[in-house]
Amino acid sequence: MKFTDGYWLTRPGLAPLYAVEVDDIRVDREAGTMTVYAPTAAIRDRGDTLNRAMLTLTFSSPAPGVVKVRVERHAGAVHRGPDFEVFGAEGFLPEIEVDDEAGVLRAGPLSARVVRSAGQWRVDFESDGRVLTSSLPRSIGHFTGTTGTNGTKGTAGTAGTAGTAAGGTEPTWVHQQLSIEPGERVYGLGERFGAFVKNGQVVDTWNADGGTSSEQAYKNVPLYLTSRGYGVFVDHPANVSFEVGSEVNSRVQFSVDGESLEYYVIAGPEPKDVLRRYTALTGRPARVPAWSFGLWLTTSFTASYDEDTVSAFVDGMAERDIPLSVFHYDCFWMREFQWTDFEWDSRAFHDPVGQIARMHERGVHVSVWINPYIAQRSALFREAADNGYLLQRADGSVWQWDMWQAGMGLVDFTNPAAADWYVAKLQGLLDQGVDAFKTDFGERIPVDGVVWHDGSDPHRMHNYYAKLYNEVVFRALEQHRGAGEAVVFARSATAGSQQFPVHWGGDNDSTFLSMAESLRGGLSLAMSGFGYWSHDIGGFEGTPDPGVFKRWLAFGLLSSHSRLHGSSSVRVPWAFDEEAVDIARAFTKLKMRLMPYLACTAEQAHADGIPMMRPMVLEFPEDRSGFDADTQYMLGGSLLVAPVFTADGSVEYYLPEGEWTSLLDGSVSDGRRWVRETHAYDSVPLRVRPGTVLPIGAVDDRPDYDWADGVTLRCFQLPDGYDAVTVVPGHDGAAPTRFRVRREGDAVIARSDDARAPWALQVGERTAQAEASGEIRITLDEEGAR
Repeated sequence: MKFTDGYWLTRPGLAPLYAVEVDDIRVDREAGTMTVYAPTAAIRDRGDTLNRAMLTLTFSSPAPGVVKVRVERHAGAVHRGPDFEVFGAEGFLPEIEVDDEAGVLRAGPLSARVVRSAGQWRVDFESDGRVLTSSLPRSIGHFTGTTGTNGTKGTAGTAGTAGTAAGGTEPTWVHQQLSIEPGERVYGLGERFGAFVKNGQVVDTWNADGGTSSEQAYKNVPLYLTSRGYGVFVDHPANVSFEVGSEVNSRVQFSVDGESLEYYVIAGPEPKDVLRRYTALTGRPARVPAWSFGLWLTTSFTASYDEDTVSAFVDGMAERDIPLSVFHYDCFWMREFQWTDFEWDSRAFHDPVGQIARMHERGVHVSVWINPYIAQRSALFREAADNGYLLQRADGSVWQWDMWQAGMGLVDFTNPAAADWYVAKLQGLLDQGVDAFKTDFGERIPVDGVVWHDGSDPHRMHNYYAKLYNEVVFRALEQHRGAGEAVVFARSATAGSQQFPVHWGGDNDSTFLSMAESLRGGLSLAMSGFGYWSHDIGGFEGTPDPGVFKRWLAFGLLSSHSRLHGSSSVRVPWAFDEEAVDIARAFTKLKMRLMPYLACTAEQAHADGIPMMRPMVLEFPEDRSGFDADTQYMLGGSLLVAPVFTADGSVEYYLPEGEWTSLLDGSVSDGRRWVRETHAYDSVPLRVRPGTVLPIGAVDDRPDYDWADGVTLRCFQLPDGYDAVTVVPGHDGAAPTRFRVRREGDAVIARSDDARAPWALQVGERTAQAEASGEIRITLDEEGAR
């Protein structure tokens, strides 16, 4: 929300109050807080303290490298929640020092320094001897709407922006502005499909079902990271309005309605460190089962299908030797007009339990579509309504509307009994053999005239509902299948939702342009703490021409999770042409052989919060040339992928420093430059980072195998003196296998003391084998060293 008219003037209808100076600083060492009292005008004598508003800032820290700031004017407002769950470091308290010049709160490597200078407001957030960002004059503001202000609260699908002052009915807002330096880039704010760099944008964090071609987003996360190596998380589940250099060019402004604002400044020094700290604060992504990394195939949405169609799809993949890991039944596995009732449509599916069993025998897992809406024609509607399981209006009636399903109600997951009831319905499907759920929707959550069971503020619940919904389903799967074996395919999310993977990018079009916007959404989500991400290969709306589909196959199968899905048309490769079949087969098998590497990358996502698909700035924060690169990504730390977004195969991408080897054809390109190439449909820029030992698996028909059995350690551009350990995670509870690889002059030596199966070392064209634990040495000649 913009509050100013240019730099000097305030917009009509708004009355501003700014923190002007520090009157006093008080410390509570037991609580670990430093409270700053900031009058909204300069105090020159006692008379200036009368009839004067004051803003109160409370500084604290939940963990090293994180500083929390609470800004408030009137502290007496009723707080109804919900609140983001925040995990602090047990027993941690910051150090606080106050003298005549400043108050300083130190949280390990990060400190907040509040300057005590008459008439000069300044707070510096410092780390490693440098100022990361500052709160400067006119940065902290409280605004009250006066006559003519649009103080209308939002409705379902729109961002609510108005609050109420403690003593009146006028809408109020609180904002904070933090400085950004020349050349500093801002990223994140959830899965946003516009420009990857957020500078110059206005972003409202309000979940909406708007597709991938608009400024709306399914997954809004009030977190931004910058290229200077710090992040800011606004702890507010309702709408947060961000002005990223778009109100004051040298500042990021964020504002919320009401009387208070809470945010965290998170130190780096690198973007990866910010994500580690942020996901420690809000929750790390869960482990997901190995089979989920294989290819998912769906019925599509409204395309005609029944039991025979599903069997033909699964048989067709097997006949064409395209490995299939998951089959997904979309909406119409249930009868029309009665979603969600968790009952198979018997007209189309005569023996679903038998069909699921037969899929399991072939190594294919099963997913079914669900959502949190109960249609009036569903047999469950009256049961849920009578028991108070559906969201109600203020008069006690059930909230209903006809969008999506006629007369549908919304499951109220703030009611524990409603959550248990919903889980019991899911359990029936799990007992039938269903392995996963696509948790669709969760964005169209009303805010006007509704009452949640636990009394939550409807505006704060609008985004937060996505977390509640997906957590209920994920925990049900986890309880049934065990930790590390649960996976959902979720569309809506907010801060903390990364704990319940996987998330996909929503409804895109079947075009090259939409393919690119989908990638931008994934890159932004990666910079918002989400470890895994997928998208509809070929696009959801419309039918892609064969060229779009084939280009998208490579992109999709070089993503963390890979799904073929459409709306009114199917996405089986043979629906396009035989070349599409060949490409689907080749890239699926390539992904299966990359599983030793991908499994290690997935473990980093779970353990450290570092995403599997990484923007260039995340992996190469020192290389400014990659700050704006939004048509490529790193898959883990070693593989660079540049999807082709053109019909003629032309592609331009950036290579950081070093000699990068194509994993597909072995060609080598020098980095520190932009590269232009043309690729056939069966190719894509897929380059290996210099200094990489890439573990390649021996199996190409499934993702869930013993990754260390028969693994080949392929070495790329190892410098003399290289010495590192490559870890191949153990599958299905087995211990990991470690390989120490080093380069000594003209030899590459690999050793494993815990290998339990054959493995190999490959350098250039040379390969040597070991039967189990032991050492392999390859001596290089001038050509082999390459």
